[in-house]
Amino acid sequence: MLALSCVGSTSNWRSWSQTEHQEPRKTRKAAALKEWGALRRTIYAARYLADETYRRKIARQLNKGESLHALRRDLLYAHEGAIRRRRLEQQTEQAWCLTLVTNAVVTWTTEYYGLAVTEIRAQGRQVEDEILAHISPAHSENVNFFGTIAVDIEHELAKLDPSGYRPLRERNNASTSILV
Repeated sequence: MLALSCVGSTSNWRSWSQTEHQEPRKTRKAAALKEWGALRRTIYAARYLADETYRRKIARQLNKGESLHALRRDLLYAHEGAIRRRRLEQQTEQAWCLTLVTNAVVTWTTEYYGLAVTEIRAQGRQVEDEILAHISPAHSENVNFFGTIAVDIEHELAKLDPSGYRPLRERNNASTSILV
C-alpha cells in the first residue's frame, strides 16, 4: 500500500505515517462509528419527543420494571432490604432465594389473573387484550409478610376446583374495576 501511495502520488509519506500510527480511537472508522451512534441517539430522542404513544409505551415498561423492583424490596423486607451475609457464596444464595420467591409470586399472580379474566369473560363482560398487556403481575398485595400462616390442608384441598385451583374471591361490589 505504501508503494502504491508513493508511486501513484495519492498521498505522501508523512500523511501515511500519521494515519498509520494513530490510536484506534482516532481513526476515521472509529469517528464514523461515533457519529453514527450520535445520529442514532438523536433519532431516538426525536422519535421519543415527537411520538406520545411511544413515550407512553416506554413509561409503561419503566413502570413494570419499577413494580418488579418494589416487589423484590417487599419480599426482602425481613432483612430490612439488605443482603446481610458475609461471604460471596452466601450472598449469591440469598439473591437466588429472592429471585425464586419473586418468580413464584409473579407466576402465582399471573395464573390467577388468567383465571379471573376467564371468569369475567365467561360472565359476558368484555376484557380487551390490549388492556391486559398493561397489567403487571409484580405486586405484593396478595402476599402475607407478617406472622405465621396456619393452613388446614384437608380443608384447603377440599376447596380446590376440578382443575386444581383455589376458587376466586367474590368481587366486592363497593369497589370499582378497570375491566368494566
